[in-house]
Amino acid sequence: MSEQSEPAVERPVSRRAKYLTLLALVVGSGLALLASTQTWFTVHLTDVAEHTATLAVPGSAAAPALTALSLAGLALAAALAIAGPAFRIVLALLGLLLGASVLISSISALADALRASTATITMATGVAGSASIARLVDTVAAEFWPGVAVAGGVVLVLASAAVVVTNRLWPGSSRKYQTRFEDEDGTTLLLDHDAEVEDAEAAATVSDDAEARAAADGETPSGAAAIDKDTAIDSWDDLSRGEDPTR
Repeated sequence: MSEQSEPAVERPVSRRAKYLTLLALVVGSGLALLASTQTWFTVHLTDVAEHTATLAVPGSAAAPALTALSLAGLALAAALAIAGPAFRIVLALLGLLLGASVLISSISALADALRASTATITMATGVAGSASIARLVDTVAAEFWPGVAVAGGVVLVLASAAVVVTNRLWPGSSRKYQTRFEDEDGTTLLLDHDAEVEDAEAAATVSDDAEARAAADGETPSGAAAIDKDTAIDSWDDLSRGEDPTR
């Protein structure tokens, strides 16, 4: 009894593993993408050269690659949903690379907030060069959004690793063309619709060949087949004369 009930339990678990992994990839990419649109640092400038202001540095400026990496993560999740077992491994390795890149980009910006804010400061003041910018900056305050980006990178790495681990448990894409039913003994069976179509086409081909051989031998079809052919010929004759064969 336990052996017969095992296949019924396996598929829901496999689907759950797949959907949770894909959800984690979407969540990790979404967190990184959201963080890239928010303010990461607030820069307070001194009154040197009459530049007294407060600048907001967005994540897209502090970590320029973060937006592209996040969008690539979303595309990766979509590709994994339809990929085969072998291609999933390749995509999972790409996911690990994307997650590591998100972590490197976010942590680098946090480690050196002044350098990450250089582009924004230069655009606002026209001052370039690390030494000149250092004299302009009084303080740099970090917000919590860089931490959100780091969390998104961690989720991406863990989800990609989960793809490698649970890859063989995921249901194959061909199962949507199969029907599950039980026979009289309670044994679970799968019916392949594609096989049914192929069998029907093969049977039709055999029937056509038999009729062709019968016509070559001078035999006439009997029964309903002969009536149908005579009706079809009469209908074509009616159409040739401009009459409606449906009357």
